[in-house]
Amino acid sequence: MDGRDTWVSHYHYGSVLNPVKFDSFSEVDDEVNKDIVSVDSILPDDLLERILAYLPVASIFRAGCVCKRWNDIVTSKRFLWNFSVHVLSHKPWYFMFISTDESFGYSYDPGLKKWYGIDLPYFVTSNWFVASSFGLVCFMNNDSRSELHVYNPITKCSKRLMEPPGIKFSDYTALTISVDRISHNYNVSIVKSKQVPDNFYQWDLSIHIYSSETMMWVSPLTEVLNGWRAGDECVICDGVLYFLLYSTGGGMPDKRHGLIKYNLSSRSPRGLLMRNFIPAPCPLTCGRLMNLKEKLVMVGGIGKQDRSDIIKGIGIWVLNGNEWQDVARMPHKYFQGFGEFDDVFASSGTDDLIYIQSFGAPALLLFDMNLRQWKWSQKCPVTKRFPLQLFNGFCFEPRLEVSP
Repeated sequence: MDGRDTWVSHYHYGSVLNPVKFDSFSEVDDEVNKDIVSVDSILPDDLLERILAYLPVASIFRAGCVCKRWNDIVTSKRFLWNFSVHVLSHKPWYFMFISTDESFGYSYDPGLKKWYGIDLPYFVTSNWFVASSFGLVCFMNNDSRSELHVYNPITKCSKRLMEPPGIKFSDYTALTISVDRISHNYNVSIVKSKQVPDNFYQWDLSIHIYSSETMMWVSPLTEVLNGWRAGDECVICDGVLYFLLYSTGGGMPDKRHGLIKYNLSSRSPRGLLMRNFIPAPCPLTCGRLMNLKEKLVMVGGIGKQDRSDIIKGIGIWVLNGNEWQDVARMPHKYFQGFGEFDDVFASSGTDDLIYIQSFGAPALLLFDMNLRQWKWSQKCPVTKRFPLQLFNGFCFEPRLEVSP
């Protein structure tokens, strides 16, 4: 199909002592050029290395399959450094699951406007919790919520984390990861929420943080909330953990959502969590949190005034201090373009790019925060096979130099 690439031939990526095996990208409609001129006898290694560093991620894989010399170049530490300098201008990709029980899906490159077929680890499916940051993706199983893996979807490097502490079977769980762009150290945070027995209005909330430096979990906060519970949305921005709260009843119908911010360095003492409560900007059907250049951004379904559980549009807000600033509203033509749109949907983003996807169709909409521009992606090379088929996805940065 036009615009679709697949993974084909194998080669090793990484150091000689610790190679990483993964597949390369290949254009489906590539034509073989029989009049190839070899540059091996013309260009020295350092110049060839600098040229290859300007290639898109997909082309790096194919370059490594050309010959041993090119493979040695693109797997060297110096090349990774050069590539990381130029890859900063590359836009984040979006991975879309094509079914609920398969780990295979398609990733969209907005720069080249192409879809690539990618296999995730065999055990990961669309119902796993997913969070990403700077090239790494964290997966957590939906059953026991005790199995966690940090993974690079491009190089296929992975690491399983030790089981997190706290209650094993929470009613609601939120997952996020934050990677330091210089040291590549990362923190994984989990927010757990469980109903107090026989009391729907009280919920036990706990925060758990894993550090890749210490390779240990800490649980800095356990607290009981009255009238509110945490959900499945959280994100770290500039050292602050943000997570959404949901009303458990008893309040006004337009006060269904709120936000808590928790400073991971100062770690507020127990009992003061609700002092950092920020109400939602309007009645929401759902909210999706994301880190865009260390700014907290929320994409939310806007509920009707008389029926806040029915979606009438989608808005984007950025948090300035404790106030929500209105950034954009999805034009009605794009909202209609999804077809039947549920009150909840998938949305994630990084850098200046936000992706929005309906669970009921493979259509993918992009919003550029810098240009304030909406546009559809190229058509995904998958069709809906049966009426109740669902789609899901997540945004990630395609990077070669970051490993868990």
